[in-house]
Amino acid sequence: MRLLLLLLPLLTGCVGFHPYQGAGRASESSGAAEAASSAPAIWQPEWTEIGSSRENRPLRVARLGHGRRRVLWIGGIHGNEREGRISTAELPRALIETPGALELVTLTILEDVNPDGTARNTRGNAMGVDLNRNYPADNFKPSRLFGLRPLDQPEARALHDLIELERPHLVIVAHSWHDDHFINFDGPAEHLATRFSQLSGYRVQSSQGIAPTPGSLGSWVGNTMGIPILTLEYHRGRDPWAAWLETKAAILAVVMEG
Repeated sequence: MRLLLLLLPLLTGCVGFHPYQGAGRASESSGAAEAASSAPAIWQPEWTEIGSSRENRPLRVARLGHGRRRVLWIGGIHGNEREGRISTAELPRALIETPGALELVTLTILEDVNPDGTARNTRGNAMGVDLNRNYPADNFKPSRLFGLRPLDQPEARALHDLIELERPHLVIVAHSWHDDHFINFDGPAEHLATRFSQLSGYRVQSSQGIAPTPGSLGSWVGNTMGIPILTLEYHRGRDPWAAWLETKAAILAVVMEG
């Protein structure tokens, strides 16, 4: 039985760190701090590099479980939206502690699609391109901010190839929204979004109710490929520990629900 137990760092530069180190903000609650200090050691992952960023930072994935249901979790695609970093770090432990989960699910975690943007705290990559607009969806629009053609950014190309190879049954992407929090869906994922909403209190928001997102990952994965995809929009500036705790049950439910 192949079991890859993961410690998923926030990638800044090429250096990983323990998920609790530097994870909080000035507003982090004392309860979260206590949980961090008392948490047991987490097993190290076995990383596979699937490509490199514009500035040659590695794009890394690790896998957990051996079930037939394939789920891809993406820890971030915009470098200034890192509210999901604790969720990315804690999801493996939560899956391990859920009875039967490792026999049901094979979870692939891509820690960060945009490590250059994370290093800069910018939405785009090192070229200023929004990596959530660079996919070969029917609504792609070439521009300086979206890329001149689909997949002309190495980060988007690496993620595209990973999805083509894995053919996941579900993709979940961690984002944050400037003045709200909700669960967004594309493709045949409305029932999963509804389940997520029931367990988290996050309202459901379809992509049709948001401003146009040409060439987005959701447009390509959900509408072009027909794969369910959930975009988890945490509230911008939300304490990452609180964000994880309020969505943990919902994330586990949709990961395991076929």
